[in-house]
Amino acid sequence: MPDTAPAPTSPAAIAALDFYARADALRPVLRDRAAATQAARCVPAATVAAFKQAGLTRMTQPARFGGNEMGWDVLCDVARRLTRGDGAQGWVQAIMADHAQMLGTFPLAAQEDVWGEDADAVMAASFDPKGVAAPVEGGWRFSGRFGFSSGIDHADWLICAGFIVDGDKRDGPHFFMVRRAEATLIDDWHTVGLEGTGSKSFEVEDVFVPSYALLKGEDARAGCGPGTAVNPGAVYRVPRGYLTPALFAAMTIGMAQGLLDQWLLYTAPRMSRGVRVGDSPASHMIAGECGAAIDAAEALNRDTVTAAMKVLEAGDTLDDDELLRAKRNSSWACRTALDAGTRLFNTAGGRAIFTGSPVEREYRNLLASAAHHIVNWEVSALDSGQAMIRAAGPVTSGNAG
Repeated sequence: MPDTAPAPTSPAAIAALDFYARADALRPVLRDRAAATQAARCVPAATVAAFKQAGLTRMTQPARFGGNEMGWDVLCDVARRLTRGDGAQGWVQAIMADHAQMLGTFPLAAQEDVWGEDADAVMAASFDPKGVAAPVEGGWRFSGRFGFSSGIDHADWLICAGFIVDGDKRDGPHFFMVRRAEATLIDDWHTVGLEGTGSKSFEVEDVFVPSYALLKGEDARAGCGPGTAVNPGAVYRVPRGYLTPALFAAMTIGMAQGLLDQWLLYTAPRMSRGVRVGDSPASHMIAGECGAAIDAAEALNRDTVTAAMKVLEAGDTLDDDELLRAKRNSSWACRTALDAGTRLFNTAGGRAIFTGSPVEREYRNLLASAAHHIVNWEVSALDSGQAMIRAAGPVTSGNAG
């Protein structure tokens, strides 16, 4: 199924099409490097260099530092296109661009620390709040051990989640900026999927963080960080935790599309007991149904994030119902893509389960992507459904069934 995009109608739409073309051009390169990326448990430096050369790490960077301030919808579609080539390498591009958007919501002084030194600087992060910040003059002394830091081997700075602890007072969680050079890497990334993201743990000990290198957690969730005062682009008002699931869903959908690509290449010529599997009506049905499911997931996720960005671009905010619905839709899209991918893998035949099979690698990446809590279907459906029932009003004796 070829990727398509709407005809350009504005400078922003034309710029989006340009980024889509750059991502599409890189997709076969990523596919060729997929096996080596998995074996190394790290994205190749050449891939990161290609992302930078194509402007894909700066697509959500503020314009004041030379970035493009592209919308969250554009980031999601670029991520989907890249992860279709290889889940691990595409994941790291998406994470780097995500973190550029997030830094754009920090105070301007923190942005200048990073991009004033190097406009091409990229960040890794860990959002599990394991850090402890002790107040001192001018800022905090910050310590903690953190995990799941995708792309950290190539990072210049780190965004770390943690709490401000002052005596028996505990405030947070918040986000703190730390130089990558001040962290110690821990090579513990041995996983069932997405091995190539190199999402190692790291530790920082008694590092000084200036007072301005802080983004409050409540501001991040509301999409109103102090950086929005100097970076007026709508992308900096994206509420973290509600629209960010669309990015994880887009990557999962891209991996499902990549798995379907590999399944078709593998299935079409495959012989089983003297019969060409690609000639089987069962194979035709599986391809058609899984293709439809993945397309439906993509359409829902794309429409959801596009509608949300239109609200933000108009200068409005998303209400609670819209936020819950957006998270629900992205979680459903993620689950649907996973279900389709599981069906493809289960019908690929015995040889597809061998280590080194592109079908096997793509499926394991898909599993790892869909496992992220931010796109957990049960939680998202429960939260959205509960809000829907409450909005309908209390049940009374007159309408109780």
